[in-house]
Amino acid sequence: MDCPSEENLIKMKLSDIPEIHKMDFDIPNRNLTIHHNTDTTKILNSLQTLNLGATLKDTITVDNVELSEQSNQKKLLLVVLLINFVFFLLEIVTGWISHSMGLVADSLDMLADSFVYGLSLLAVGTTVKFKKNVAKIAGYSQIILAVFGFVEVLRRFLSNQIIPDFKTMIVVSFLALIANAWCLYLLQKSKSNEAHMQASMIFTSNDVIVNIGVIIAAVLVYFTKSAVPDLIVGTLVFILVLQGAYRILKISK
Repeated sequence: MDCPSEENLIKMKLSDIPEIHKMDFDIPNRNLTIHHNTDTTKILNSLQTLNLGATLKDTITVDNVELSEQSNQKKLLLVVLLINFVFFLLEIVTGWISHSMGLVADSLDMLADSFVYGLSLLAVGTTVKFKKNVAKIAGYSQIILAVFGFVEVLRRFLSNQIIPDFKTMIVVSFLALIANAWCLYLLQKSKSNEAHMQASMIFTSNDVIVNIGVIIAAVLVYFTKSAVPDLIVGTLVFILVLQGAYRILKISK
């Protein structure tokens, strides 16, 4: 394999073998490491039909290493799930009290993230095909979230606007920023290229950007004495959510 198109071709070809749990591609060196619990000949025969010059270099039996990696993934995903759910509760309450669409939007985003992390927990140790399906569900859930978000922003824009409490926006968003930065660090530290883990990192990266945006909106609310900056940030949050959904659906193919 010498290009991403061949990598996608291989993924599509092997997606019908449920016993495959993980694939590590080394494109420059034309190497592919497959973690599975089936007959190696079955996989090799499937690859050879692609006429890419597939040959078997080595076969190694690993049990404890694989189980240890799965255990670490589960612990990591459970930690970030709990963090996101706690901040969903914090932001949804303070968002409604302070009349901040930015905080409400970020809280709904964190709720969706919690849902994604929960699905990712289910995907650990399963087949590549199942992991990609998990990523697809995560992507479509983000699209649904964004649609409802746009409707709420429009409703608030057309109704009498209440100026948000900028102090609450800054304090809560700063705390959420610290939490999301920590989650992103933990996820990147795992160095996983699997679809469900990549989806988790995309969501968390978006959250960091959103938190910074809400803080900026709070400052603008203070100087303009208007709710418009908060509504604009709320809109941008859901645009970012749509972009994240697109990226996730792309890696789930």
